[in-house]
Amino acid sequence: MLMHEVLVVGGGLAGLMAALVASQKADVAVLSKIYPTRSHSGAAQGGFNAALGEDDSIESHIFDTVKGSDYLGDQDAVEVLCSEGPEVILELERMGVPWTRTPEGRVAQRSLGGAGFPRACFAADFSGHVVLHTLFEQVLRRGIKIYPEWHLVELLVEDGQVAGVLAYDLARARLEVIRSKAVILATGGYGRAFAKTTNAHANTGDGMAIAYRAGAVLSDMEFVQFHPTTLYGTNILISEAARGEGGYLRNYDGERFMVHYAPQKMELAPRDVVSRAIFKEIKEGRGFEGQYVHLDLTHLGEALVAERLPQVRDLAIRYAGVDPARAPMPIEPAQHYSMGGVRTDVWGMTSLPGLLAAGEVANVSVHGANRLGGNSLLETVVFGRRAGHRAAQLARQEPWPTLSAATITRAYESWSSLLAGRGQGVQEDSTFAIRQEMTNLMTNQVGVFRVGSELEDAVNRLAVLKERYQRLKAPGGMQPFNYALMDYLEVGYLLDLCEVIARGALRRTESRGAHYRLDYPQRDDQNWLCHTFVRRGEDGPEFSNGPVKITRYAPQERGY
Repeated sequence: MLMHEVLVVGGGLAGLMAALVASQKADVAVLSKIYPTRSHSGAAQGGFNAALGEDDSIESHIFDTVKGSDYLGDQDAVEVLCSEGPEVILELERMGVPWTRTPEGRVAQRSLGGAGFPRACFAADFSGHVVLHTLFEQVLRRGIKIYPEWHLVELLVEDGQVAGVLAYDLARARLEVIRSKAVILATGGYGRAFAKTTNAHANTGDGMAIAYRAGAVLSDMEFVQFHPTTLYGTNILISEAARGEGGYLRNYDGERFMVHYAPQKMELAPRDVVSRAIFKEIKEGRGFEGQYVHLDLTHLGEALVAERLPQVRDLAIRYAGVDPARAPMPIEPAQHYSMGGVRTDVWGMTSLPGLLAAGEVANVSVHGANRLGGNSLLETVVFGRRAGHRAAQLARQEPWPTLSAATITRAYESWSSLLAGRGQGVQEDSTFAIRQEMTNLMTNQVGVFRVGSELEDAVNRLAVLKERYQRLKAPGGMQPFNYALMDYLEVGYLLDLCEVIARGALRRTESRGAHYRLDYPQRDDQNWLCHTFVRRGEDGPEFSNGPVKITRYAPQERGY
């Protein structure tokens, strides 16, 4: 049995930041299903918001974030995010992050959607990649133990307290128990629940689903962000930085159509507004081939595109055959981010003692119903740092939690039997078939525009898919690098989360932020200015409402 005072699950920005901070006072290890530098954080392009500009202020950042959340963000958590932003940006700089500079030598900042000032600190359009590698270098320098390609399969809970994890080492095909005083989940989002997504293949919501199965509360899962600009066909992300640098959205007639939807902010309106505008243009016949619109950077000039947007240019040339410095790019919206997740307080503490969470897996509710560009990267390092502090504090103050032989034996035998593929399975069905039906269903019926009848149908069809999944036999058994086995586990996690997302969307009879109901097109503060909490019950998800913390800004009409 392995033991670490603090175990961080996930090797992206939130996980590595938490590990670095916790390691100052505790024995820490990082467990990751992929090698840390392959984490999806590395795909983030746009930047990290922080009020550094002379005309900008923390107060403005707070207001923009609360308004962007459609007043569902908890304002105490938003204040923490925005207040600690400038400090953590400078901390990253001292670690070695080479932020892009102004001619005067200051940290350069660009505009992203929904922000009142240029606020996103960036490193060209490789912002996530650069910070991820810097943090990983610091983790290596600190000598923190890493378990790469180890999959979390269960949180071990004894008397209501998380006392460790059961993990699967993919290379050795072996289950291992790791005891811990504090477990920090930093496992990212669930984008692969949708057929059209910008997320990496690894983003299957493992941490969220495993915490839910262990009894943790999830919150606001019906709020799913769809990024307006992904390459048509492949859904590779085209950063909001492209619009921040001055890119135009044009329909088939060459018109900058955002003038009809957000005349003040135009292309830099929040993502929920822009995504709906693009879908409406396409649906009403003003798209190209009825499928996409154009993102036009040609007026920016080749030098600016090469200096500020080199990755965007490379991706467009490689995957769409278009040089954006010379021709418009074909783009369409796709799933991008989860506003919901494991419910936490501002220190990352969840409803399960001994379990913390940070980053996209968590819901500290700084994004509410819609996230602003540049705020999620900031969230990873601000709340990753806080979770690391609190976990180290727990490790110093608390004794080792009880973990009985009975709990270990029950978990080990149950998972050994499942992963070995013992028992009878249905031969004519497959993980692939279930995954394909599930992701198409989520994209087509739980997407940008939602309606009650389709959501109800989605809930019923997801129940059928779960029944089919239960009859499958784990493929191939426990052998080294059996990715089919991992795919089987991941589809099980996604089915649990899809059920929660679809049921939550059906339950919330209003439109707010990224959740837009065609049959309930208005925001309804009287009945729905509340969080959606959900626990796993014996007969499925059990929903309840939770209060929204409002400290400074009373809800008002949201216009751009």
